[in-house]
Amino acid sequence: MTFRSIIALARPEHWVKNLFLFLPAFFAGRLTEGDIFWNAMLGFVSFSLTASAVYVLNDLVDAPQDRNHPDKSRRPIASGEISQGQGILIGAILLGAGLSLAYFLRPEMLVFSVLYFVVNLVYSLSLKHFAIVDVSLIGLGFLLRVLAGGAVTGVLVSHWLIVLTFLLALILGFAKRRGEYVVAMGESNFRKALEGYNLPFLDMSIVVCSTVAVVAYLMYCFSPEVTGRIGSDKIYYTAFFVVVGVLRYLQLTLVFGKTESPTRALLRDGFLQIVLMAWIGSFAWLIYGKKWLLGVF
Repeated sequence: MTFRSIIALARPEHWVKNLFLFLPAFFAGRLTEGDIFWNAMLGFVSFSLTASAVYVLNDLVDAPQDRNHPDKSRRPIASGEISQGQGILIGAILLGAGLSLAYFLRPEMLVFSVLYFVVNLVYSLSLKHFAIVDVSLIGLGFLLRVLAGGAVTGVLVSHWLIVLTFLLALILGFAKRRGEYVVAMGESNFRKALEGYNLPFLDMSIVVCSTVAVVAYLMYCFSPEVTGRIGSDKIYYTAFFVVVGVLRYLQLTLVFGKTESPTRALLRDGFLQIVLMAWIGSFAWLIYGKKWLLGVF
């Protein structure tokens, strides 16, 4: 066991998913408030430690199957770099640190962190073998990140954020399953988690969820409640980046087959990164631009 293998086991590159904790404060226009920002930052650290404990759990459970996978066989536990006992110890330390920090920040944050771990525990041990249920639990995991962000900052999570987060997570989940399905098609020991899927169903599910997500986002942009709260009726301009981003992700999934790991797809695709940053920047200007101008002048 080396320090490098421990870092690989914790999968810090996947912590990007925990940026969802910042969304409630960001869309509420309160992320620039000192206490709110630092609570969100500490919440991000706490949830990332808990998430890493979940990744360790997944690797412990999936090690026998991962050894037959061309990419996952290089994971520390599957490859033998870290033993089962060492993995359990590392996971326990990560989980204890994450939950302790969550409780220190806010008890409500601890509740969502514990729920996240329990959901993933049940997912890893049983429910990941049931088609649709497995992807729905992935969506629930993203929802718990958002709710944890609201809890740690004391910001109310809007129903729009809940719906759109779940739809986005479904897109990512079905795209991930499609990538796994394509890799497993030539294997004799077809993974049980994929038995309830085929390519036509996965392709249709991805397209349906993408369509509903774009429509829901457009409804969000034109909602009087949202335009009144943000103080701008120009939110619909941001839909351009959403549509282009969704189309790019569909291209990566259906044309290039590069979304078996959504995190890797995001971190390696410059086009998707530019679109995402443009969307964040345009929304930041709509929400915080007036405050910034008033502060300057």
